Amino acid sequence: MATSRTRRALVAGAAALAIGAAAAAQQSPESLLPPGFSDNAPTPSPAPAAAAPAVAGSGAAPPTAPRVTATTPAGPLPPLPPLAMPTPGATPTPAAPRYEMPAFARRSLAQLGPSDSFAADAFAGADGRYVERLMRRLSAPLPSRWLQIALRRLLAAELVTPAHVNGADFAAERAWLLLRMGESITARAVAQSVDLDRVTPKLRQVWMQAALATADPAALCALAPGAGDSEPGWIVARAMCAGLTGTGKTQPLLADMRRRRVASGIDLQLAQKVMGAGLDSRQAITIEWAPVTQLTAWRFGLATATGVAVPGELYGTVGPQVTAWRALAPAIPLAERAAVADRAAAMGALSSAALVDLYSALADGDDVPAPLARIANDLRDAYVGDSLDTRLAAMARLWDAAETPAARYGRLILTARAAARLLPAGEVAQADRLVASMLSAGLDRTAQRWRGHVRAGSDAWAMLLLADPDGGARGANPRDYAPSGANAERKKQLFFAGLAGLGEVPAADLADEGERFGVPVTRVDSWTRALDQAVTARQQGTVLLLAAVGLQARGWETVPAASLYRVVAALRAVGLDGEARMIAAEALARL
Repeated sequence: MATSRTRRALVAGAAALAIGAAAAAQQSPESLLPPGFSDNAPTPSPAPAAAAPAVAGSGAAPPTAPRVTATTPAGPLPPLPPLAMPTPGATPTPAAPRYEMPAFARRSLAQLGPSDSFAADAFAGADGRYVERLMRRLSAPLPSRWLQIALRRLLAAELVTPAHVNGADFAAERAWLLLRMGESITARAVAQSVDLDRVTPKLRQVWMQAALATADPAALCALAPGAGDSEPGWIVARAMCAGLTGTGKTQPLLADMRRRRVASGIDLQLAQKVMGAGLDSRQAITIEWAPVTQLTAWRFGLATATGVAVPGELYGTVGPQVTAWRALAPAIPLAERAAVADRAAAMGALSSAALVDLYSALADGDDVPAPLARIANDLRDAYVGDSLDTRLAAMARLWDAAETPAARYGRLILTARAAARLLPAGEVAQADRLVASMLSAGLDRTAQRWRGHVRAGSDAWAMLLLADPDGGARGANPRDYAPSGANAERKKQLFFAGLAGLGEVPAADLADEGERFGVPVTRVDSWTRALDQAVTARQQGTVLLLAAVGLQARGWETVPAASLYRVVAALRAVGLDGEARMIAAEALARL
């Protein structure tokens, strides 16, 4: 019994994101809890959602989550996280903190979110339980930067809460998905868009994840007093907040945690480090990483917040979303953030402007590591070199130095505005990468200036056709595309799929042309039916979620071309033309 209690105590401390091995994280969403946390009272898995009633006036019942078959884009849907978030009413809600704002200033649960980045009625007519299931089952991060950007804008928007779900719980699901996508800052903003007295157990759990992912333990203090004594993470949070705010003595709280075996080991050491950051603290804590074999969000968040460097090898035990957390965390030194910034940008978590700003700040600092100093110097030459050759050579060095596909695409994002500053003149040997670079930042009209300066049938030619906001692909023949290299046949399929999705292949020829390219564009399954139904209902939000379901894969090399066709066509049909064009062009740029 003592051994069991000790084991539970060693891992108690916070409901933190179980950021498992990177390979596993590519296949399914990971639990938000580190191994063993809250093992004393495992949360029951939610019961399957009941069939939703028919949408008013539609004459048909809303879809269930699509059952994926062998023909569905990216293989079986990932299972729900091993430890599901609490369902409303599963645990008693603690006494709400006293609310000091007048009634007119309180935020409604009927419509909430921190941004106006998307139409508020994106889920109008949808059943909220179905939408939540789609979000929960979505594997993230996504292979498409542009789809992730669109999904982030959707999840951050001030959305009308769909039917049959609580607004706070719906915010929790949105923040949960954003965390898995690596969008830690946006996830925290979504969680905090709910007033404190309306926070549900589900949202309280996700609130902690967002606070840890952004390395902001002080964000826990708003909820810690009312969290109750049944959750070890919040017991420790109250002690940390007492130290941070100076409102109580931490030593009795520490003694009580040790007596109750709430936390121990490095989890307790890091909590003590946070307590020591407050005023009049006399604690000096040494962090011992040697026994640690797994990084959790608790350890990442508290270590980052207190300036404790996480050993590099521990980042190999976590999922790819932590790459974006690191790049977005202001408490992490610039050099360490720059080391992962290219990959974070390729995911969609950093913009081209943010990436350039990061390297610019690094160049202005002292003691910059030599490899990063070279990148900063090449970036400066790419922007302000004294000749076209100098700028092109600098960009080529940046592109060629990247070692992984994600980093290579990240370098294209880094040089996007440098490429846009070049004036087209004759044929340029680097035209393919120049065009891909501009389109990676959405500079579609600027890229179109190169239409008369690229070789017909080249990658640049194909990307410009797909990305043309004025419909320049009309009349284009997909058989005119002649890419080279090992992925030539794959690129031909994706180009055809993109053109077809944009409506540039005549409907009468679609099936025959699809068969010619080996793209089964007429195939129907549960995913395509769900997508068609969402398009018919004009539900932009549901279409985006289903598009993400269809494109979830390890990379573009494994995304079926038929899925790209369906996604591009569906996005266009609900008015998301820009996103459709950028995703189609990105497919070619990343192969």
